[in-house]
Amino acid sequence: MHVSETLSIDVLEAARRRIAYVFAHFDNVVVAFSGGKDSGVLLNLAIEHVERHEPARRIGVFHLDYEAQYSATTDYVDATYQDLAGRVENLRCCVPVKVPTCTSMYQTFWRPWEEEKRNLWVRDLPPYHLSAADFPFITPEMSDYEFQERFSLWHHQKTGAGRTCILIGLRAEESLDRWRTIVSDRNIHKFQGRPWTTKVYENVYNAYPIYDWAVEDIWRANGRFGWRYNSLYDLFHQAGVPLHAMRVASPFISAAKASLSLYRAIDPQIWGRLVSRVNGVNFMAIYGDTKAVGWREVEKPAHMTWKDYAMFLLDTLPPETAEGFRQKLATSIKFWREKGGVLTNETMDDLRRAGIHFEVGGPTNYKTDKLPVRMEYADDVESNEFRLIPTWKRLAITILKNDHAGKYMGFAPTKAEMARRAEIIEKYRGL
Repeated sequence: MHVSETLSIDVLEAARRRIAYVFAHFDNVVVAFSGGKDSGVLLNLAIEHVERHEPARRIGVFHLDYEAQYSATTDYVDATYQDLAGRVENLRCCVPVKVPTCTSMYQTFWRPWEEEKRNLWVRDLPPYHLSAADFPFITPEMSDYEFQERFSLWHHQKTGAGRTCILIGLRAEESLDRWRTIVSDRNIHKFQGRPWTTKVYENVYNAYPIYDWAVEDIWRANGRFGWRYNSLYDLFHQAGVPLHAMRVASPFISAAKASLSLYRAIDPQIWGRLVSRVNGVNFMAIYGDTKAVGWREVEKPAHMTWKDYAMFLLDTLPPETAEGFRQKLATSIKFWREKGGVLTNETMDDLRRAGIHFEVGGPTNYKTDKLPVRMEYADDVESNEFRLIPTWKRLAITILKNDHAGKYMGFAPTKAEMARRAEIIEKYRGL
């Protein structure tokens, strides 16, 4: 185990101390268990604490079952719940919430365990599970992310707890967004100022005890203590997938597109069912790691500009899908004309070399020393920060990726999505 950058102890001891702190200050503790390597290690650490220090304590184990996943993941989750039967609260949820998919121009989301499509289910329901009938707060428009967040409040109220903590196996090493979740200095949203916690609702917090672990630490812990883990990782290793690229996630999200074809080799029976379950899966498995869907260097027809190509792509989309992209384009154009996005001096130099006119504004309220740049959409710009620059090529790549949310263009959730989330929180705040 490597030594924590902020502590003089290794990350294993640091995690154990954080978990002990959670158990000392929260009467209701739930582990979010995805079936991946990180959540598996965190669950084992939590069980270790209970067995050593509070054997009478009963924790919850929350698993959102996505129906369509590798058989090895299902086997691992099944075996874990079987081993812990009677010792933990089984919170395995099989609910038809909206889950994003980037495999199709026609389908922006799908629903696991959708009753109307039972004949297409990838597998049968597990013997014990919680269904939509157990959660009165579920709505037809609720996403998987919203369900997971709302679940914590539901369980807090159901148990009558004074304080509830959801332990999450998030590691800052894995992405910038995860790093920001941990290092935010807004202590008003932390429990007693602990940087590895985040307030979700009143008296309901998320905690990330292994946030400073490296992926190597995860595997050292599994080897050292002989903990069971998802055998899918062994298959990934045999397939040549790099250690830092091994992910157990929904096969239809953007991050999984490039490796979707592995299903055919690793889990052919499940693969055959995936093809008919969600639109566009077979195409994405064939072309998901190619320029055809914007994953590698994208080319346009020689007689077209990138603007021409982007407009051509929009004209080929279903009307509703195209309108979603057009709305995001209009929002982006307005933003870059009136407010501007913050760019580094190096990126501004790239704009100058490309002969692109832009205006630089003064300091902003953003937590950065970068200055805002106002400009019109450019056709293409060679830059290491290409994704941060408003170009028609970036729009074309976004369309090719079926990135309906516009993440490649830097879009966060829309105001409507955020407003709906705020309404849900406010509705249940006093319950």
